[in-house]
Amino acid sequence: MTMDSTRLGRRGFLGLGLAAGVITLTACGSDNKTATASGDAEAAGLVMTVWGGENDKTTYQKRIDLLTQKYPKLKITLQLIPNDGYAQKVQTMIAGGKGPDIMQVAESVNVYSSKNQIQPLDDLASKAGLDLEKRFGSIGKLYSYQDKVYAIPDRSGAMIVFYNKALFSAKGLKAPSADWTWDDALSAFKELTIPGKQWGYAGSGWWAQWWSFVYQNGGKIIDDSGKPAVASDEVVEALQWAGDLIFKHNVVPTQKDYANMGADVGGDQAFANGKVAVNTTGFWGIGGLTKSKIDWDIAPLWKGKQQAVTAFGSGLAISRTAKNPAAAFKAIDFLTSPDAQQQIIATGQDVPANLDVQKSDAFLKPSWMTKPVNMNVFGESSGFVYRAPFIPQWNEMQKAFDDGLADFWLGKQDARTALTAIQKQLESIVKPA
Repeated sequence: MTMDSTRLGRRGFLGLGLAAGVITLTACGSDNKTATASGDAEAAGLVMTVWGGENDKTTYQKRIDLLTQKYPKLKITLQLIPNDGYAQKVQTMIAGGKGPDIMQVAESVNVYSSKNQIQPLDDLASKAGLDLEKRFGSIGKLYSYQDKVYAIPDRSGAMIVFYNKALFSAKGLKAPSADWTWDDALSAFKELTIPGKQWGYAGSGWWAQWWSFVYQNGGKIIDDSGKPAVASDEVVEALQWAGDLIFKHNVVPTQKDYANMGADVGGDQAFANGKVAVNTTGFWGIGGLTKSKIDWDIAPLWKGKQQAVTAFGSGLAISRTAKNPAAAFKAIDFLTSPDAQQQIIATGQDVPANLDVQKSDAFLKPSWMTKPVNMNVFGESSGFVYRAPFIPQWNEMQKAFDDGLADFWLGKQDARTALTAIQKQLESIVKPA
């Protein structure tokens, strides 16, 4: 399937734009000479690395400035690193003994933790009285490895359903809902498809999409013992359902169909152009639609045998070379508090991980929104999020899927054949914890 460029550059090296080199910003009055190993949690000069574009730079800086206002002796210098060079840059910094104190992480969090490049945060969270479940809900311990927490959730939003209200209304169809089954979704997609002109659904060729179907179907990518489980009946059935939407039911554009829509067109652009009636993607899709001519809204993802949906996001970790872990955690604690997290939605950057902010008017009715949108969907979906396997071999696993499913997404191979081969490959890659 064709993937949107925004998805390839999204969280987990996933930002809304590329920075041209490392951009360093300093909080008001910041002076790295105040760095200390004394353990004073309110007097330190820290470095924080993140990836992204101009909006990310602006938003993180606003949050850091709020931190400095509350703790004048706690200074943070922000370094914005290009998405595609982020991992190599921070690992080189850490190896040289000059790693960032605070660093943004996402799906590859345990690439770092398994190499002892970031520190477990359980004790620091306990000393700070930070209840991860209360503040972040089901994703509170998302960034864990071997029963230890290595990052605190910072940005997080479930995958959601974007739907064309006008097309649904014209067919007399009710809006998508969390109670939809796979059969309900397929039935609607068929009603909304006009062969060669309009498609009911944008497709599920991205891991975040079809993995949701896997977990809805009772399957798992990595089982509870840490072993790959992608050749199981549950996973095969889920992937085949996604493939059948393209090649059996013809309700999703083929790669050729997408190519005919224009260069680099994927689900997000096709939806905005009215070519597909339903799209499943993340919060970032909203920004591209605020000026769209189509009449749209959002809804929770439908269910299979059970509710399950992928969450996108990133967390804040502390590197092993941090000069003052106590001060770094104090900063993280504030940056994930309601006051700081409101800046994330105020700039339209992302979904704040803090549940209180997700339920606030600041999030439900953001000032930049140009039309009524059911932002409650994110809060409703937060209870459906499954815990994705952020294993140390994340990058290798994703490459195995990308390579191994290439023919499947072209309609040249069935799901069982593809996943059986991938299972064997993953067994040589993934090492159980």
